[in-house]
Parts: sequence; C-alpha cells; structure tokens
Amino acid sequence: MGYHKGQRSRAQRTSSRRGGQLLLSVAISQHCKRWIGVGVRLELPVGRRQTGAQIRCTAAQDISSTGEGSWADRSPLHDAAFHGRLLTVKTLIAQGFNVNILTVDRITPLHEACLGGHVSCAKVLLENRARINIVTVDGITPLYNACSSGSVACVSMLLDHGAKPELETQLAFPLHEAVVRGHRECAEMLIAYGADIEKELQNKGTPLYLACAYQKTECVRRLLELGAEVNHGKQRDTPLHAAARGTSEDIVKLLIDYGANVKYKNMEGKYPIELSAPRSPVERALLVAEGPASLAQLCRLSIRKTLGSSCLQVVPRLQLPNRLIQFLLYR
Repeated sequence: MGYHKGQRSRAQRTSSRRGGQLLLSVAISQHCKRWIGVGVRLELPVGRRQTGAQIRCTAAQDISSTGEGSWADRSPLHDAAFHGRLLTVKTLIAQGFNVNILTVDRITPLHEACLGGHVSCAKVLLENRARINIVTVDGITPLYNACSSGSVACVSMLLDHGAKPELETQLAFPLHEAVVRGHRECAEMLIAYGADIEKELQNKGTPLYLACAYQKTECVRRLLELGAEVNHGKQRDTPLHAAARGTSEDIVKLLIDYGANVKYKNMEGKYPIELSAPRSPVERALLVAEGPASLAQLCRLSIRKTLGSSCLQVVPRLQLPNRLIQFLLYR
C-alpha cells in the first residue's frame, strides 16, 4: 500500500503560483547561452556546452530566498537530498539555499532525504533548522517517508530530534506505512515513542489489519506481542478476515493463537473461512480452529486479556515458573 504514491510526480511539477507570480522551470538545451526567467537568471559560460545539472545560477539568492511557507518549484536542494549527495547539500546550504524551501505540494528537502533513507543528509538539514514535523498536502511528514524507506537510523534520528509519530493534521500515519512495507523495527520504534497501536484509519484499518492484509508476518507477530487487539481491524472486518483472503497459513495460526474469533462475521455477513481459498492451507487452519480450544490456551487468553497492554511488562514479574512465563508470552 503506497500512501506516498504520486508524491514524486507532484514534487516534479514545473510550475506554481504565489500572489499572481508564475515561476517557470524551463528545459535548457546544451546549445543555449542564457535564459532569463521570472526573478531567476541562469547563465552558461559562452563557448562551453553543459547539461542542465551543470547550470550555474547567478541569482541564487532569488531562488533560495522564498522564505518558509512559500511556494517554489523543485529545487537543486531537493534533488541533492533525495539522491543522498551530502557534499552538494552542504554546498547549497552554504550558498544560501533555504532548507525549508517548498514544492507546490509542500515537499521539503527533508522529506526527500528521508524518502531516500539518507540519514546524513537529513542530519545536516536538521542541524540547519529544517522543520521536522512539516506536512505535505497529502498529510505526509519526513518521519512517514523514513518509515516508507525502511531506514531505521533515519527513523531513530527523527524521533530523537522531536518528530511526532502522530499529528492531528496528518492524513497518513508512519506506523501504518511501516507495517505495510514490512519494516518491523521502524514500527517498534514508533510504538515506543507513543504511536497508537490501535489507530484505525478510514478505509485502511488498524496497523495489525494492514500487516495481515499485506502478509507481513514479522510485523503481525510483533504487533500481537506488543498488545494489539487481535479482533480490531477495519470496521467489522477483522485481521483474521484480512488474513483469510491471503495465502499465509502462519499469519492465520498466529492470529488464532492470540485469540482471534473465527466465528466473527464482517459487514457482508461472512466468516473468515468463507473468504479463504477452497482446500488451501489457510482454510485447513481455520477449520481446525473451529474446534474447541485447549484448557491451556483458554487460560493463557484469559490472563492476557486481564493484563491488557501491560502484559509484556507484568508477566515477567509474576511469581511463576519460567516455562509458564514463556508460554504466556508465546515464546
């Protein structure tokens, strides 16, 4: 599931408006000597042929002084940050480029550095006062992009610098993106920093539901270990319904072990088993689960339900044999 889908094309739009002023990005051929735009002048040394990437800006201040909150076309700083060109990023900043320069969709160089998973570039941008919780028109933060890239180092650095796992203005959430991509460690860090493990997004569901829908087994396992509600999915569609549509027998068994209700009907009135492929391993696992649970399993589920989200912290401190503690923790 790609919440950032389309972001790159938007970031590459070549025109924007602010107060009636039109900023144009024009392709310059190798044979051009000079082009003068609105507020921007680009020159090439006479007699030399250079590509667009080698163009020298003689009015860098005009390009980079579009203060915070302004509109701007995709800048050289955006490109350098996305491709992880650390020296270029440092040079452009030293030349006066605004680290918070925005594209028409409010994408900053920090968004780009994080999407590329370039922690060194992101660090330099933050050291130069890049806004860490800025949101694009699609509700995407730099932290979201870091989770999309799967860069654990980038996610860790952003969280340490004050990035918020959730914002009221967000349309897309880092935790959901992390599990969709199968980035378990990123998801763990977000939860440790306060991300809501039960956050249900409209038309998308909870992190556990998405992990099941996208068959990310390790994410499913870790979310369950961290206390995710096993029957909370997308409206009346449970994580088990999502898993039943897939092909992962392991995920189905994990959910059942953690107490998933095989007799729960979704909004269409269907049980999970009705959504599984006939004569598949998933269907067989669901058929077995329809039988009575063992006494040991019932006791485990009862204890874990009583302890709730504090189960991981409380169980190891119980005065019980180590074997029972491991059983309660599914280890």
